[in-house]
Amino acid sequence: MSPYVAEFVGTMILVLLGNGVCANVNLTKTLGNDSGWIVIATGWGLAVAFAVYLVNAHSGAHLNPAVTIGLAVIGEFAWTEVGGYVWTEIGGYIAAQMVGAIAGATLVWLTYLPHWKATENPGNIRGCFCTAPAIPHTVGNLITEIIGTFVLMLGVLAILTPENLVPNTGFDKGFAPALVGLMVWSIGLSIGGPTGYAINPARDLGPRIAHAILPIAGKGDSGWNYSWIPVAGPIIGGVIGALFYQAVWPVS
Repeated sequence: MSPYVAEFVGTMILVLLGNGVCANVNLTKTLGNDSGWIVIATGWGLAVAFAVYLVNAHSGAHLNPAVTIGLAVIGEFAWTEVGGYVWTEIGGYIAAQMVGAIAGATLVWLTYLPHWKATENPGNIRGCFCTAPAIPHTVGNLITEIIGTFVLMLGVLAILTPENLVPNTGFDKGFAPALVGLMVWSIGLSIGGPTGYAINPARDLGPRIAHAILPIAGKGDSGWNYSWIPVAGPIIGGVIGALFYQAVWPVS
C-alpha cells in the first residue's frame, strides 16, 4: 500500500470513529445521547489506536499534520517501515490526511443521517465535525492546543523509543498503537476540556470543511473565526514537542 493511501485510509477511519462518538453523544435520539465526556474521550482514544494499527506498517500512521511536520523538523522517520523520509513527502502526507478527514466526516454524516434533522442545536451538530472552545479566549485556546499537541508529540516519540518497546521482538509493533491511543485518551480526559483537544489540524479542518459543504439540516455556521486555532496551535505544539524531545532525549 502506498504511504499516501495509508494516510488517507487511516485518517478517514480515525475521523469516522472519533467524530462518530461525538455524534453518538451530541445528536438527538441516538442510543448514546448525552452519555458524556468520558465516552467521547474513550471513543477518540480507541479510534486513534485502531487507525494506527490499521496503517502503521504502511506509512508510520502519522494521521496528523502536526506529527508529520514535527518529525520532519527533527529529521526523524526511521522508526517507520517506509524509510527515506524527505521534505518533499510532507505535502503528500498532509494532503492525504486532509482528504481522509473530509471523507471520514462524510461517513459520519451518512451514518447518522436521520439524526441531524432531529437535532435542534446547531452547536451540537457542529461539534460532531470540529472543535469549539468551552470559553472563547484566543490566547488561552491557542495555548491549550499547543500544550495538548506538545504532550502528544512527546508521547509519540517516547512510545516509539526502542528502549521502551524492545525492537526486533514484535512487541513494538504489537503494543505501540495501543499506547498511542491510551495517551490520546489521557490527553482528552486531563486537558481536553477547554477546546475539545483537536491536537490535529486535519482532524479539525477536514471535518469543518465537510460541515460547510454537506447538506446538513439546521447546521448553522462552521465557526471559521475559530478555525485557525486548531490548525496553528497543534503545528506549533508538535514542533516544540519534537524539538524539546530531541534536546532532552536526543534521537539517535
